[in-house]
Amino acid sequence: MKKRTPAMKNPTLPLAALLLALPTLAHAHTGAGSTHGLTSGFAHPILGLDHLLAMVAIGLWAAQTGGRALWAIPATFVGVMALGGALGIAGVAVPFIEPGILVSVLLLGLLIALAVRLPLAAALPLVGLFALFHGAAHGDEMPPDASGLTYAAGFLLATAALHAAGIGLGLGFNRLADAPLVRFAGAAIVVTGLTLALS
Repeated sequence: MKKRTPAMKNPTLPLAALLLALPTLAHAHTGAGSTHGLTSGFAHPILGLDHLLAMVAIGLWAAQTGGRALWAIPATFVGVMALGGALGIAGVAVPFIEPGILVSVLLLGLLIALAVRLPLAAALPLVGLFALFHGAAHGDEMPPDASGLTYAAGFLLATAALHAAGIGLGLGFNRLADAPLVRFAGAAIVVTGLTLALS
């Protein structure tokens, strides 16, 4: 029988490594310029620190909450984000996008730091509201020469990947009996969000 490597024993290690390898770039939005389509859409959530923090936080909170929330929270976010993206691409004005994104980072970080486990009936509408803001921002900033379909596919794929990274980290911390690390990550998200707000 083949000897299992540490990565095979704990499949969350590669996800954690992937997350740590992501660049910590300037906050907010890239204004992708001449790039377009799938690549531009995929880059948007990753290159905006506010988006990146919120997407990873969704995964961390889902893992921390557990049960049906493990899939329901990320699935709701991605689904409503698609709607928000469609509104943005269509030019429909969604009010309070930037403050809504900032509040999403701060509140998600607080929920994780305080280990708040809301019932799904409360968690899902909250997550959906945040997703609407993030999706509208992505759609609103689509390059003019991009295909809406491929651009949306890009930011939805990136969002799902960041959710998966957050879930992987959260489950990995829990398996290591280091659940306080999840809460520490939430506190770090809050501090980073406050830094973005004040910059």
